[in-house]
Amino acid sequence: MTILDALADPALFGPNFPEAETWTAWRVFLATVFGIPMSGDDPATAMAIYAKCTGRQTFPTSPAREVWCIAGRRAGKSRIAALLAVFVAAFRSYVGVLAPGEKATVAVIAADRQQARVVFRYIVGLLDAVPMLRALVVRQTANAVELRGNVVIEVHTCSYRTTRGYSFAAVIADECAFWRDESSASPDVEVLNALRPGLATIPGSLLVAISSPYSRRGALWTAYKKHFGKDGPVLVWQADTASMNPTVDPAIIAAAYEADESAASAEYGAQFRRDLEAFVSREVIETATVPGRVGLPRVQGVQHVAFTDPSGGSADAFTLAVAHGEDRNGTSVAVLDYLAERRPPFSPDAVVTEYATTLKSYGITKVQADKYAGAWVVEAFGKCGITCEQSADPKSFIYANVLPPLNSGRVELLDHPRLQTQFLALERRTARGGRDSIDHPPNGHDDLANAVAGALVAAIGPSEPGLLGYMRRAFDRQEAGLDPWAT
Repeated sequence: MTILDALADPALFGPNFPEAETWTAWRVFLATVFGIPMSGDDPATAMAIYAKCTGRQTFPTSPAREVWCIAGRRAGKSRIAALLAVFVAAFRSYVGVLAPGEKATVAVIAADRQQARVVFRYIVGLLDAVPMLRALVVRQTANAVELRGNVVIEVHTCSYRTTRGYSFAAVIADECAFWRDESSASPDVEVLNALRPGLATIPGSLLVAISSPYSRRGALWTAYKKHFGKDGPVLVWQADTASMNPTVDPAIIAAAYEADESAASAEYGAQFRRDLEAFVSREVIETATVPGRVGLPRVQGVQHVAFTDPSGGSADAFTLAVAHGEDRNGTSVAVLDYLAERRPPFSPDAVVTEYATTLKSYGITKVQADKYAGAWVVEAFGKCGITCEQSADPKSFIYANVLPPLNSGRVELLDHPRLQTQFLALERRTARGGRDSIDHPPNGHDDLANAVAGALVAAIGPSEPGLLGYMRRAFDRQEAGLDPWAT
C-alpha cells in the first residue's frame, strides 16, 4: 500500500484529510517524495504543480533520500509531517533490518519540545483515529509512542549531542530554519550532520526537513541553492501558502503583505528573506579569536575600559566586558581582557557587587551600560563606588562601529564559544525605507556580544564611516522630530 492509497482509504487516513481539493498539492508532494505515480488527480494539473514547486520537468520514479519542503505558514506542513511519520512507522516492516534489541526510530525534531509536540499531537491523533493503527501502540508517553515491530516515534530537540546513537527510519526536522542553540551558531547544520549516520543503516530511511524559510543561510538555504530544480535523490519543494492550502483566507495574506512585505513574503510566500544578512563572517570572528585565551590581567600604565549589558535576573543574562587599546606600529588594536556572564536566575545586586570588584581590579571607576538599561543599574553601581553611564548610542550603532576594526584584523577576542555564537548569529536587517538595524535573531540573545562590542568600541575609539554615519544621522534627525530617513 502506498501513502496515497492510505490517504484515500476511508478505513485509514481518508476521514482525517476529507477535503479533496485542499490536499491536491500535498498529494503531488507525497507522490514525489516516494516516487509513485499520481492517482485520482488530473495528470496535467499534477505535473504543473510538480514543475512549479520543484523547478523540475521529469517526475521521479524512485523515492527521495532527503526532502526539503519550504512552505508558507498554515500550509498544512505539520499535518503532512505527522502523516509521513506514521506511514514510515506503521506501514513498513523492519524485520531483518534491526539487530536484537535495536529499534527503528522515527524522530520529530524541533527547536524545543513544545514546538515538536505540535507535530507529535497530530501523530497521536492519527494513530488514535484509526482502529488498526491504534492496535499497534504498545506504550505511549508524553514524548514517545512505541509500536509493535520495534518502532518508536519520539520527540527530540535540536541537539547534535542527544540525537546520536539512534537507528532512524525517518527524521522530521520541523521548522529547521528557526532552530536556535546557544552553544552553536549553526545548529541546523550540525544537528543534521549528526543525524545522517543514523539514517544510513535502515534501507529507505528518509530525512524530511519541513519549514517556513528565514534568512539566506543555514541548512535549508544551502539545500535550496544546491538542489532546487535538479533531478536526484534530494528533493527541494518550495510553495507558498495559498498553493498548498487554498482554504486560507486571502485577505489575511494580503493584510500581512501590506503590513510588512518582507516578512510576509517569507511567512506566506515561502521566499527567503533578502532583508536579513549575517552581520559578520565566521572567518572574521575566528581570525580575531586568540585560541586558548580566556582572560588577561590588568596591564599597568594602560587605561582599561568596560561596558555592561545589565539584566534584572529573570530573562536575559547580565554581562560585563573589559578591554584596552594598544598602538601597534601605528595601528590601533582593541584587546578584550575580561568577559563575564551571569545567566538567570541571579540577584542583580549581588552581580553588581561582584562586577564592581572586578572593575576596580582593572583600575576602572567608570563603566558604560546599554542605552536601555534601567536607572537602577546606575544607582546600584554607584553604591559600590563605580560611576555607571548609560550609552548614548543604541546597540545597532555600537555593532556597526565595531565591524570595521573586526574586518581589518584590529581586534583580539577571548576564546569564548558563546561569544562567538552570538556574534555569528547577529543579523543586519533592512526595513522599508532603507532603515538598517543590527540585532540578534528571534528568540536569540546577544548579551555577551553587546557588552564586548561596547567595550571594544570604547577601547579603540569611535569611527563613523558608511553604515554607522548613515544610521547616526538618521537617529539625530529622529531625535529632532524630523523624518529620520529623508534624503
